[in-house]
Amino acid sequence: MRYYFNQIEKNWQDYWAKNQTFKAYNDSDKLKYYVLDMFPYPSGAGLHVGHPLGYIASDIYARYKRHKGFNVLHPQGYDSFGLPAEQYAIQTGQHPAVTTEANIKTYRRQLDQIGFSFDWSREVRTSNPEYYKWTQWIFIQLFKSWFNNETNKAEDIKTLIQVFETEGNATVNAACDDDIEAFSSDEWNSFSSEKQQRILLKYRLTYLAETEVNWCPALGTVLANDEIVNGVSERGGHPVVRKKMTQWSMRISAYAERLLQGLETIDWTDSLKESQRNWIGKSVGASVTFNVNGHDKKIDVFTTRPDTIYGVSFMTLAPEHDYVSQITTPEQKEAVDAYVEATAKRSERERMADVKTISGVFTGAYAEHPFTKEPIPIWIGDYVLASYGTGAVMAVPCGDQRDYDFAKHFDISIPNIFEGVDISEEAYGSKENVKIANSDFLNGMNYKKASKRAIYELEQIGQGQGKTNYRLRDAVFSRQRYWGEPFPVYYVNDMPQMIDKAHLPIVLPEVEKYLPTEEGEPPLGRADVWAWDTESNTVVSNDKINNTTIHPLELNTMPGWAGSSWYFFRYMEEANRDAVFASEAALNYWENVDLYIGGSEHATGHLLYSRFWVKLLKDRGFIGVDEPFKKLINQGMILGTSAFIYREEGTNKYYSKGLTVGKDIQPIHVKVKYVNASDELYIEGLKNDSEFGEDYSDAEFILEDGVYKVGRDVEKMSKSKYNVVNPDDIVADYGADSLRLYEMFLGPLEQYKPWNTAGITGVHNFLKKMWKLYVGQENLNVNDVEPTKNNLKTLHKTIKKVEEDIENFSFNTSVSTFMIAVNELTAQKCTSKSVLEPLLVLISPYAPHIAEELWSKLGNSESISIEPFPKFEASHLVESSKNYPISFNGKMRFTLELPLDMSKDEIEKTVLAHKKTQDQLQGRTPKKVIVVPGKIVNIVG
Repeated sequence: MRYYFNQIEKNWQDYWAKNQTFKAYNDSDKLKYYVLDMFPYPSGAGLHVGHPLGYIASDIYARYKRHKGFNVLHPQGYDSFGLPAEQYAIQTGQHPAVTTEANIKTYRRQLDQIGFSFDWSREVRTSNPEYYKWTQWIFIQLFKSWFNNETNKAEDIKTLIQVFETEGNATVNAACDDDIEAFSSDEWNSFSSEKQQRILLKYRLTYLAETEVNWCPALGTVLANDEIVNGVSERGGHPVVRKKMTQWSMRISAYAERLLQGLETIDWTDSLKESQRNWIGKSVGASVTFNVNGHDKKIDVFTTRPDTIYGVSFMTLAPEHDYVSQITTPEQKEAVDAYVEATAKRSERERMADVKTISGVFTGAYAEHPFTKEPIPIWIGDYVLASYGTGAVMAVPCGDQRDYDFAKHFDISIPNIFEGVDISEEAYGSKENVKIANSDFLNGMNYKKASKRAIYELEQIGQGQGKTNYRLRDAVFSRQRYWGEPFPVYYVNDMPQMIDKAHLPIVLPEVEKYLPTEEGEPPLGRADVWAWDTESNTVVSNDKINNTTIHPLELNTMPGWAGSSWYFFRYMEEANRDAVFASEAALNYWENVDLYIGGSEHATGHLLYSRFWVKLLKDRGFIGVDEPFKKLINQGMILGTSAFIYREEGTNKYYSKGLTVGKDIQPIHVKVKYVNASDELYIEGLKNDSEFGEDYSDAEFILEDGVYKVGRDVEKMSKSKYNVVNPDDIVADYGADSLRLYEMFLGPLEQYKPWNTAGITGVHNFLKKMWKLYVGQENLNVNDVEPTKNNLKTLHKTIKKVEEDIENFSFNTSVSTFMIAVNELTAQKCTSKSVLEPLLVLISPYAPHIAEELWSKLGNSESISIEPFPKFEASHLVESSKNYPISFNGKMRFTLELPLDMSKDEIEKTVLAHKKTQDQLQGRTPKKVIVVPGKIVNIVG
């Protein structure tokens, strides 16, 4: 009858798997609830104890919703395309699919042993061809769509072609490239097929374009901004440069306003919404056109301050702007070229973050002010980005501090256009409480009036107009990698053609190496069988390419976010996965995700791209929802407690922490498994560790008081810091239920908190105490005796608190509540089944294995997971009596329980007549008796 947690947990995990206890059904009469975690990338390291935090929280909520009578969909899968598997393939020659499969087996074993209530029958893997068939299909839908600004939605490209055929493009209001030339219907109909295709590419929602990208030569691929940290690749720390490449891009910018507006309809944290708002970056202002002196060029800029047009004293172009090489004078060419080359080595994020460095080069060229016609020097500076706006800014140093600092640094004039404002020390950036001066027709006007007038005058001379701008840029969608979704694209005369849905998926080919080719082509360029036969509709050998019926296939692959932008719909389909990405019936029933839990680091990546794809699919009639995730919670992070030893520089001596003062020492991470709860190092274990990065076999450890004390610091849990705690070890030593409870007990879900293995003994001891409440030495401690008033009070205050906590995602306080309840019921010697049975239902979402075991021992044959959640009855918390503190001259001497409905006079009589009162008074008559009904009694004198 002891608590053998390892065997209990294994038995119930086997039971759940065998009976498909957590399988969801698409034809249920119950209300639906869809709980989803951001699916993991299956890395070779497996899970550490920080990874399950969000999974445990979502599992608690999923189990709770089942108790509440919902049909719960709680699936899991793997975001299984990724750069780490490809890098391992490059190093070892092992196919990424083999590595990924092995890693998934580890993840599945680890997830299963923690007792998650996942519906594994709906598992998805983004790298499986039967899955990415539909990722390819969605790409084709994007290619076949354009965004109609008039209807504010995506439409079939066929409707645009019909307009071109009958009206030309003069009346078309679309999200498209900037360099669109006007044409009539007659001209369109006379264009060659190739020219028509090139024009349509400028309108499609996915298109080919020469784009500035982050190129990592060492990895041989383009990296997204969020894959770069401090100017180097996040993976491997390799240098990254900016270069132009022809890439597939997604016209996400077309949805900028709808992405902003949609944030008002979803239950996400304010901080996450603000991250997306800032990333989308809506600005209202004006577009201004400057003519370039001596060139047939016009530079367009966007400004939010058209009222300051007369304060422009120079212009700055992004170093990568197309015009830089065309307008730079011979005298400035060398300096400009050197600056452009240096800038190419810095990422956009690095340039944006660097607000202290002032750098730039004069091109030697001048633009003409639209009103004064004065020459304006054109500079280049790395604080201007080609990907934001037009890649050019009009600099108004008197009104912008960065322009002011730039002008001061390079001795450029700073005209003052603000009435009564001193700009001798700094710029004046406020729009409020100031009037415009030295600005001709704008003099004396405030910001609003001057802006409106400036826009009007610019429109009159054809050099500007009012405009709303967005920081959001179109997303580069090509990667020069092997391990990613192949594009369903072949090329005829360099023009992309889509492969028909009937012939999908286009499966990754075999290659000899996973590196780019010697000619710089992506790894797919090494494939021998990678051409498309339009007659047989199959992939054939490259040597058969004839450019008539057999054509080259796309060599790039899709980025990591492609498969994760729609996977939540795939889980909805339980049967017909080959015919549809999800059936209409399944989509109508499940709609979208009710609760999504994952990290905030995906705010401007996965979470934005998935919202974009959902809106596209909605516009095209494939789904019925406009947002993927109704409610989103960002879990915090469990941090590792790192351990350090201290090496004296230039020696092989390692000093205990307390002996390091005054010495030139270097702290070095060591594996936390060699450190006990008292911060003492197991030296022999470290010396004999053949897998460790350094050899300590001959190291000399200088002890203090006979032991080596390590240093400690709280850091992100990672393999490189040797502070990873493996959940396998915790489950083996304490059990999955202890792990689940402890991770919740550490603190609020959304906060960062340090892991301390020693702390888990507290919740483990609680589970053993709970076990003893139900199970005696030889028999159950549970019977059909009527519960006492206190039993019911404990139960119902627990029901109330736990339900409130779960609904508010305050899981940490529920664990405390369980501990209090078990302590109280143990003290009450409670054995009533009518109290102890519902208590198991309350704790089962948190500690499902022990709850199932005890539930079974109480004679129940069905899983506890389907038992209705106990109902709170407030009457059990209503007190009928009060334990009054009885004080004499303000000092409490004893307590007396009296009915709450007793009158003030009756309370006084009863207290004065009590023997303990008589003993205190010793025959004296009190001067005064103060009675506050329901609170205190104080006898004075």
